[in-house]
Amino acid sequence: MSDVDRRQFVAASTFMIVAPRLVRGYAANSAVRLGLLGCGGRGTEDATSMALNGGGRVVALADLFQDQLERAKQHFDSLADKQQYARIDGKQVFKGPQAAEQIAASKELDAVVIATPPYFHPQHLATVIDGNKHAYCEKPVAVDVAGAKRVREIGRKIGSRLSIDVGFQIRNAPPFVELVRRVHAGALGEIYSGAAWYFCPFIDRPSMATASPEARRLRNWIYDRVLSGDIIVEQNIHAIDICNWILQTHPVKAYATGGRNDRFEGGDCYGHFEVIFYYPNDVVVSFSSKQSGKGGFDVSERFFGARGSSESPYSGRLGISGDEEWTWQAPGKGGAGSGQFSATGAFSDNLAQADAEKHKAFIESIASGKFHNQLATGVESSLTAMLGRTAAYLKREVFWDELLNSNEAWDARVDLSKIA
Repeated sequence: MSDVDRRQFVAASTFMIVAPRLVRGYAANSAVRLGLLGCGGRGTEDATSMALNGGGRVVALADLFQDQLERAKQHFDSLADKQQYARIDGKQVFKGPQAAEQIAASKELDAVVIATPPYFHPQHLATVIDGNKHAYCEKPVAVDVAGAKRVREIGRKIGSRLSIDVGFQIRNAPPFVELVRRVHAGALGEIYSGAAWYFCPFIDRPSMATASPEARRLRNWIYDRVLSGDIIVEQNIHAIDICNWILQTHPVKAYATGGRNDRFEGGDCYGHFEVIFYYPNDVVVSFSSKQSGKGGFDVSERFFGARGSSESPYSGRLGISGDEEWTWQAPGKGGAGSGQFSATGAFSDNLAQADAEKHKAFIESIASGKFHNQLATGVESSLTAMLGRTAAYLKREVFWDELLNSNEAWDARVDLSKIA
């Protein structure tokens, strides 16, 4: 879906007639009721932000593991006390292999935050939608081509019936929004090349030595290629999504390499990728990433055009150099901050408002009845990351159409019934 199509869709949805049951009771003192499916660090960050920044109310929890549920319930009960809401009813805490179906079927909530391992996102999206709930799905929407196509079809069937957001919070960060607006208005002129990178230290996780192999694998899914999609699809996708956003399209092909000779922990994910993405009109974008070792954290995108260049780091100067010189300056703020890495996705500096604005927009779309559907963008960026991944695995050039025609489908071979 192009930006023009998206704007037309939003404009059209603004004037649609909304069924009374979908805007039921959303007065100023009536909060959108949220359920959290996947009670780890990122899911807890999402749901907490929706409560604090959007005025939502967390009323239900679902997870495979008892300790995750207990920790989340304690956290959200404390939050409810501060917001002067009732604590989470024990009947709305769902555990085990059927937890997704149970929270989706609950009549006590309006929307579900999906923050489970990415491998399960297509199935969990389908389950939540079947329960007639709005959904906020963390990225990526899928780990393989078959899953991406399934999510694309889900998006087509939903249309504007429900709000479906994807966790690309940077698209709501004010510095990035203004930068992209200026680029699309012609500040760089015709773009001819770009470069992006996502450098991250090794993400440490508890060893879970006493857990069963199945439980250990699921708890440490970030090390597992099939459960996560590998680092380029699970983490690096943020930078890749920004490239698609700026260029307003996806690449036609990619050439790549990579490996895991810089990783020494368990699992089978790569430690680094080097990708050349070829976009339409001969625009070439080089992308480099790592998720290994120690040291700093650095993410940025740069684009070069006839009239200037842009830079959009997580931390540091964000702006445009050239004919239309411009540097983002946050209202009332001084220079750039530290840009410290956070495994939960919470950052300061240029992303300081990203989560707040993203989550507020999701809640407001439900409360107002002006629903939006972001699955098309989520699928496009997930497939772009898969294109780079596939090229690296095969160590050859891979075309977009070749990827889609592959119908790649991964099998995690996980038996959830074995999780105690």
